[in-house]
Amino acid sequence: MFKRVLVKFSGEALAGEDGYGIDTQILNYISGEIKELVDNDIEVGIVVGGGNIIRGVSAAADGIITRTSGDYMGMLATVINGVAIQEALEHAGLEARLQTAIDMQEIGEAFIVRRAKRHLEKGRVVVFAGGTGNPFFTTDTAATLRASEVGAEILIKATKVDGVYNKDPNKFDDAVKLDTITFDQALDDHIKVMDDTAIAQAKDNNLPIAVCNMFGKGNLLKIVQGDTSICSVVK
Repeated sequence: MFKRVLVKFSGEALAGEDGYGIDTQILNYISGEIKELVDNDIEVGIVVGGGNIIRGVSAAADGIITRTSGDYMGMLATVINGVAIQEALEHAGLEARLQTAIDMQEIGEAFIVRRAKRHLEKGRVVVFAGGTGNPFFTTDTAATLRASEVGAEILIKATKVDGVYNKDPNKFDDAVKLDTITFDQALDDHIKVMDDTAIAQAKDNNLPIAVCNMFGKGNLLKIVQGDTSICSVVK
């Protein structure tokens, strides 16, 4: 069993069927899944995206908004999601702390790695928002960075699919699930597990990545306990 994990949720997953905004029922579901980990003495960090509100690349697509400003807008979106997740975790009876890569002391703590580790040791869930704090980096890269910094033993990317396929399973009936993928294979074949920067970061720090369906109840705990049949693992 892994002792310390980091879970990456996409912003889109928080939106529910509407495709935008925040669905509180999904927040409630997520907090329940995280509580199951904490109740089993697992230390949990969370990174969340902001695609349910705005994406920097999309905001800058027509050139009116620069990519740098678009990415900062996306970072702010992740903070909004981070506040929502923190609230849901506390509503579920968990202790949670929000740390932001951009200083905004009225909303959350500044990210300090030693403080984050101490929170984890005390059984608090730490929500890392604001991405890396720098434009031109995705929240996937933020997830591998934070996981490496706090010493997480595995990064779980919780998505809407049950793993990584050789082609889009929504478009191709003959798509094959890849149970295990090497870091080099993911980089060389441009398999869209995460962006290449995130994969390279995970490879450099020997950080395994499990890709699973977040809506499979109990999946997070199963993976932490060693069941890899419900996910794809990049290592």
